[in-house]
Amino acid sequence: MRIKTKLTYGIGVLVAIIVLLGMLSLNYINKLDNETRKIYTNNNYSLDYCRNMLSVLDNVESNREAQKIFLLNLHKQQKNVTEVNEKEYTDRLTFNFEKYLSKKDKKTLPQIRSDIYSIMSLNMASIYHKSEVARQTANNALLWISLTFAGCIILALAILFRFPYTILKPIRELISGITEIANHNYDKRLNFEPTSEFGEVSASFNKMAERLNEYKESALSDIIANKKYIEAIVNSITEPIIGLDNEKEILFINDEALNILNLKRENVIRKSAPEIALKNDLLRRLIRELVNPGEKYEPLKIYADNKESYFQANYIPIKIVETGEKEPHSIGYVILLKNITEFEERDSAKTTFLSTISHELKTPISAIMMSLQLLEDKRIGALNHEQESLSQNIKENSERLLNITGELLKLTQVEAGKLQLIPKITKPIELIEYAIKATRMLAERFGCQIEVEYPEKISKLFVDSEKIAWVLTNLLSNAIHYSKENSRIIIGARQDGDVVEMYVQDFGKGIDPRYHQSIFDRYFRVPGTKVQGSGLGLSISKDFIEAQNGTITVESEVGKGSKFIIRFNVK
Repeated sequence: MRIKTKLTYGIGVLVAIIVLLGMLSLNYINKLDNETRKIYTNNNYSLDYCRNMLSVLDNVESNREAQKIFLLNLHKQQKNVTEVNEKEYTDRLTFNFEKYLSKKDKKTLPQIRSDIYSIMSLNMASIYHKSEVARQTANNALLWISLTFAGCIILALAILFRFPYTILKPIRELISGITEIANHNYDKRLNFEPTSEFGEVSASFNKMAERLNEYKESALSDIIANKKYIEAIVNSITEPIIGLDNEKEILFINDEALNILNLKRENVIRKSAPEIALKNDLLRRLIRELVNPGEKYEPLKIYADNKESYFQANYIPIKIVETGEKEPHSIGYVILLKNITEFEERDSAKTTFLSTISHELKTPISAIMMSLQLLEDKRIGALNHEQESLSQNIKENSERLLNITGELLKLTQVEAGKLQLIPKITKPIELIEYAIKATRMLAERFGCQIEVEYPEKISKLFVDSEKIAWVLTNLLSNAIHYSKENSRIIIGARQDGDVVEMYVQDFGKGIDPRYHQSIFDRYFRVPGTKVQGSGLGLSISKDFIEAQNGTITVESEVGKGSKFIIRFNVK
């Protein structure tokens, strides 16, 4: 049976139930209305007429108005004769009253009163009888409506519980079949009545399942061939590569990776990488970095190709979009070890070169500075205006060259891992005062006013005061260079809980938010910057601060200046 037919039958039954209850209720309501209407229109009116006649009966002889009222109600009663024997009583009342009016015989008044009481008794008895009939009708109505209602409830409940099942059963079977197909059970078949809506769906589904089964059989050999082809491609990659699923089970690994890890293919394929890592330090580190991808790790130092080699591990998540879905989800990871030995060797050579050049340049620069001081000595002789200008120019360039060589030396110390820290307990104000004293001449030259903000109570720091003072001096020097003449600069410190902050704030041109992270990179300079520099100061400052478990950040907007903040945890 089609779903449309089932819906038509179900809704038709519900409509029939509603119509049956409505007609039955209307029938009994109409009966009750007729019974009560008879009581009121027939009997109550007669009682009202009789009561009106009794009320004026004693005054009929002396009061003509009372006589008119009596006659009026008597005429109404004559027209409202509805019960058996009521006409006889009414005629006798009429005869006795006319007799009274003609002979004025008071002896007839009791007879008239008796006739009125007879009419009233007759109507009272009729009212009681009709009330009993109405009550019986109401009881019958309640009984039949209750029985009909109970039957309708039972029928409706049967439809409620049975009807959805008949509708949902084929849909559930279809969903079950689709699930089986999705789980690669291509032997699943559906059997629906050919006359139902799902008959065509069933035929199409079974045809699809049969074709999928045929395709599965025919594609199996192709899949095996493609698997071997992919394995050959993976093994041809010269870089070590490892493939894992979400449970960290090794799916594939090439020969380079097996050679570096000193493992055999049959011992790792389809095996848990964490379990293998229990006996392999290198694999253990690779798995640890995969679990904590946010942490920064040094390149792997591995003995390979008969020499010490360096590898950088790259973790590539593999995501796919399943058929019928929109969002991709992860199915595993690929660990790719990139050989960076050549770059490490070049970087080491660069560091050595910079260290040698910087060290060798300091001696001639110092000699130039010493010769310049002797040249400016008044005892040797006074310099003319042009000579003083040249002397000042030589001095500024020599100082800049000396600063650059100093920064290069510090950079080589950081890169070579030879940065030596000598921490000691230091008050932040001491570091601030050192930076102000070191940049006093520069501030006076640019007319900058340095303001100090310092609280009454602040914790001491356990840091390498020489290096932190150098960082503050560098930040303060930058603030002076990038500020307008005669502007103000703020240097200060404050404490928020267990964190002590030291900051340098200027009100110059500011830094575009796009470059807030890049300014701490080596040799980076904000585009359009006219102030000369090496681009190493902030990079070295960041290395010095982070080497002591601190942080350095910048808050800046274009046109509103910049604020560099150094934070240390003193807990």
